[in-house]
Amino acid sequence: MQERAITMQDRLIVGLDVPTLKDAEKVVRELDGVVSFYKIGYQLAFAGGLDFARELASGGTRIFLDMKLLDIDNTVAKGVEAIARMGMTMLTLHAYPKTMKAAVEAARGSDLCLLGVTVLTSMDEQDVIDAGYEHDPHTLVLRRSEQALHAGMGGIVCSAEEAEAVRRIVGPNMAVVTPGIRPKGSDHGDQKRVVTPAQAIRNGSSHLVVGRPIVGAPDRRAVAEAILDEMRSA
Repeated sequence: MQERAITMQDRLIVGLDVPTLKDAEKVVRELDGVVSFYKIGYQLAFAGGLDFARELASGGTRIFLDMKLLDIDNTVAKGVEAIARMGMTMLTLHAYPKTMKAAVEAARGSDLCLLGVTVLTSMDEQDVIDAGYEHDPHTLVLRRSEQALHAGMGGIVCSAEEAEAVRRIVGPNMAVVTPGIRPKGSDHGDQKRVVTPAQAIRNGSSHLVVGRPIVGAPDRRAVAEAILDEMRSA
């Protein structure tokens, strides 16, 4: 049977960066029919969000579990195996070669898309230097993208500023997931490397992660629809 075409709605991931399950449930209700893909990170995960993730996934909603795993190989592998059983769509881990290799082997045979986190979009060149790396953010992103490709990862997480260069490295099939998306006129918050939704699509992003601009809006549904319209115009 032929798979349906991927729409822009499939490519918009809303970050449920809220403190309580009640808040998350309200966001999902308000965006019903507009958004079908959500990111759950530390804040919600440690407030009961893992059970909520399972519940959403069992109903057909796609979930990007943003755990940024990094540990010894066996621990990462066991974590990935458990998360694959939860029915998650995407999972992040730090793009260290050994970590990625262990995760890919553990996810083999499942539908879980493993994403390598290259450089956080809240970090600029000075932050990378302060962390002890010898490369600037752009160079480090490209190096880790090559390593993720060789490890057999499903995709990359990077700034949309780097998406075009990453796409040239990883080819057309890997996911290029870009946070730090800010519609025109919105506050950048603590993000330092940001672009608009249309720019991200033009740069080669396969999926856009948008949190605060939608979740913090008075009319979340209208903002999500406007972002989708901007994505379609790219």
